[in-house]
Amino acid sequence: MINKLIENITNTNAPIVVGLDPMLKYIPEHIKAAAYEEFGETLEGAAEAIWQFNKGIVDAVYDLIPAVKPQIAMYEQFGLPGLAAFKKTVDYCKEKDLVVIGDIKRGDIGSTSEAYAVGHLGKVTVGSQSYSGFDEDFVTVNPYLGSDGVNPFINICREEKKGIFVLVKTSNPSSGEFQDRKLADADNRPLYEIVGEKVAQWGYDCMGGDYSYVGAVVGATYPEQGKRLRELMPRAYILVPGYGAQGGRGSDLKHFFNSDGLGAIVNSSRGIIAAYMNDRYCKYGDKNFADASRAAVIDMRKDINENAL
Repeated sequence: MINKLIENITNTNAPIVVGLDPMLKYIPEHIKAAAYEEFGETLEGAAEAIWQFNKGIVDAVYDLIPAVKPQIAMYEQFGLPGLAAFKKTVDYCKEKDLVVIGDIKRGDIGSTSEAYAVGHLGKVTVGSQSYSGFDEDFVTVNPYLGSDGVNPFINICREEKKGIFVLVKTSNPSSGEFQDRKLADADNRPLYEIVGEKVAQWGYDCMGGDYSYVGAVVGATYPEQGKRLRELMPRAYILVPGYGAQGGRGSDLKHFFNSDGLGAIVNSSRGIIAAYMNDRYCKYGDKNFADASRAAVIDMRKDINENAL
């Protein structure tokens, strides 16, 4: 699947992933009103509004982008109806030939980690039959529990030719509380470098060609750290959150890419899906929210291609 991601990026000339993180406050009133009229102000109504919002955005941008990244928490908060909307979103995006990165940030050990990997990337056996659960192409993984938590995902990646993005240096302001701590038994280097080296090690045992099935999450808000981690993980694809609403810009991203112009894919969530609420795109109005999202993707692609590549 890493090769499919690279192919999509090359074909669209857009190393961009749209984060489908549909908070109800981002959804235009006319969509919510229609969903509530059919299902009431219920979890089912909220899930229907999310689904229709996602579908509108995907229909407007799928020809411009290689991938989407639905954040599962935004769906889980609405219980089983929300998870049904998550699954419908995953399936619809794959019908549009988009690569789907499930932002699930799972991290556990043993059979629990294996169950997460099977449920999101693999197949579960029921009697004589096997079924894909959520069936994303990639997922995000928290490495805090070490190899015991990551290896079950890597094993599934080998079987299914899918991938993971391991949290290395995240974009949030407090990430440094742990990730930047210097380790005395590692030549006083920060923890994120040690994790990056481990990602590279895992990756070399799970290659999909020029790049590995094992990638990394490194925030656009930390360009200097990104430069160092690019050196440590030359064959890992980097998923880069923090662009746009969190302050990251195209000029911050130069060192996240390799000399081949590949190696990174940049996420924007509310900067795209809620673009119609931004002064820059407010002319579209809430009725044309999806057109605003398309314009935001085009502007993001231009910024990255002119200032990062």
